[in-house]
Amino acid sequence: MFQTFEAQSIPEQGPPRLTALRAVMADRGFDAFLVPRADAHQGEYVAPRDARLEWLTGFSGSAGFCAILPEVAGVFIDGRYRVQARAQVADVFTPVHWPEVKLSDWLKEQRPEGGVLAYDPWLHTLSEIAELRKTLDAFTLTPTENLVDEIWDDQPAPPDAPFTAHPPEHAGESHADKRARLAAEMAEAAAVLTLPDSIAWLLNIRGTDIARNPVPQAFAILHGDGRVDLFAGAGKVDDIRDHLGPDVAVQDIGGFLGALTALKGAVLIDARSCPDIVATALFDAGCEVVKDKDPCILPKALKNPAEIAGAKTAHERDAVAMVRFLAWLDAEAPKGGLTEIDVVTALEDFRRQTNALRDISFEAICGAGPHGAIVHYRVSDETNRPVKPGELLLVDSGGQYVDGTTDITRTMAIGVPTAEHRACYTRVLQGMIAVSRIRFPNGVGGQHLDALARAPLWLAGQDYDHGTGHGVGSYLSVHEGPQGISRRSDTALQAGMILSNEPGYYREGAFGIRIENLIVVVDAPALSGADERAMLAFDTLTYVPFDRRLIDTDLLTQAERDWIDGYHADTLALLASRLDAKTRDWLTATCAPL
Repeated sequence: MFQTFEAQSIPEQGPPRLTALRAVMADRGFDAFLVPRADAHQGEYVAPRDARLEWLTGFSGSAGFCAILPEVAGVFIDGRYRVQARAQVADVFTPVHWPEVKLSDWLKEQRPEGGVLAYDPWLHTLSEIAELRKTLDAFTLTPTENLVDEIWDDQPAPPDAPFTAHPPEHAGESHADKRARLAAEMAEAAAVLTLPDSIAWLLNIRGTDIARNPVPQAFAILHGDGRVDLFAGAGKVDDIRDHLGPDVAVQDIGGFLGALTALKGAVLIDARSCPDIVATALFDAGCEVVKDKDPCILPKALKNPAEIAGAKTAHERDAVAMVRFLAWLDAEAPKGGLTEIDVVTALEDFRRQTNALRDISFEAICGAGPHGAIVHYRVSDETNRPVKPGELLLVDSGGQYVDGTTDITRTMAIGVPTAEHRACYTRVLQGMIAVSRIRFPNGVGGQHLDALARAPLWLAGQDYDHGTGHGVGSYLSVHEGPQGISRRSDTALQAGMILSNEPGYYREGAFGIRIENLIVVVDAPALSGADERAMLAFDTLTYVPFDRRLIDTDLLTQAERDWIDGYHADTLALLASRLDAKTRDWLTATCAPL
């Protein structure tokens, strides 16, 4: 899954809001102001209160920022969002291709004389600001209160739902043991935690502060003896005090900065996610600031046996819902009359019929025909499109269950596909199979495997502009680091990591194809070679059939045909007994050998 895109009309409010913001800037003597997508916790998603970038510009993507100057306002977006920005952003904003164009270079080009660059120190990381200070000699960087908040009269209130405890049978380890384990590995007196999913994992708690992601918005300090100071909004922790126990001291979130000033000695922060204001408070307090990775990041990614077992159970449950959905779609779509919204609504209903769904894991991507080529598309009332015969339908969706998080993409033919549909689909499937089958030695990162998924497309002069895979949490964020499969993923893969495997191909204005399974890193079964090195491999978690109408068997090797047949046989064996007779018959035919 990759963050969704809801096409919408260009906001009429964009120009007056920009004018109001520039008036505040002029009054304060600021020559430039930064508006990021991020909130103070630097997560991928933000609560409505923190959606400042979208409120100002209309851009709703999950990555990007805006730099406002008196004469120009640049919206910086990467390759995933170029189409989206053109549709969403008002003419008063200028889309900037990022990271090809760096913010510092753009600012120097737009304002070579420099000036005062203001920013909210809660919304930018220490590393971001340090890089800007290094590259913008002519600018004076000045922290300030958030200027967007000053003009946003009806800004939503902060989320206020209470936190909940994550059951030990699903967590697989008590939070006391986690705290003790991490503290024993720390050389510092304390570590400051600002990422909600890190805090959720460490303390075995969950929340509903961010839509579709069961994370609690909070800050925490992990001390060298395993104690934790947890900073949260009023009333949010009342129901879980017994779960937290005496070694987790709960304080109001407003006291977080003050508590930092009382720390002594070496304090660990992750400069890539820690707000700049937190680092400033620690420096001012005389602490020895140690810049290192958030100590929860890697342990969270290494799922324990209970979490892996839960993931398998969640995926089996989700697969039953998906197969019922696909059988329904196969029967209903040829009749005509279905729209993208009908498809999304039906799929969520099939998941809710499991009676175990806590929430969907993200807003479903459902793109028919040319909408499938918009990688981050999300259907709205304005864009809702019929599902037409002769087209492809791309559906990327997932569920949040207490025992696991799912994320799956299938692309289906509506009616009879073209030869080009089949050729492109088969190349994408070949790439997914290559990643699924690979064995690799310890120390290999996702950047070494990414090309496997692209090779069949490259041979045809094709490619896709997103990573091949991302990490996935355990009833947590559907996007989780540090693991991934992309050119930028240098983290060594280790047993227990769950990732997506989702190559694709997109032809703008025509169709889109993506196929996605979740996989978990395991120790590879031993071979017979005497000099064999220890290897890792992937176990597949997702078992839902592919659309055999889109598979061009002439393009497949025998090994690829065998893999597909084996996958379909396993799918049928796993799910058949959990389906009604009609759906079981559909699945049996769909999973027949090629």
